[in-house]
Amino acid sequence: MPYINLQITRGATRQQKAQLVKEFTESLVRVLGKKPEHTHIVIQEIEHSDWGFAGELSDGEQA
Repeated sequence: MPYINLQITRGATRQQKAQLVKEFTESLVRVLGKKPEHTHIVIQEIEHSDWGFAGELSDGEQA
């Protein structure tokens, strides 16, 4: 059973999240031959101020 835990900064619309779920699922089906009904995807939204990169804490603004 494929399981993807996708972490993104807060702000995506429901439509954007649906597109991500669709495309990740399609990729697993196409590349690995997985069954879509066995594929699970969890989207976790992280506050911009709780995100860090390149050794620095984000300034809290949406990129």
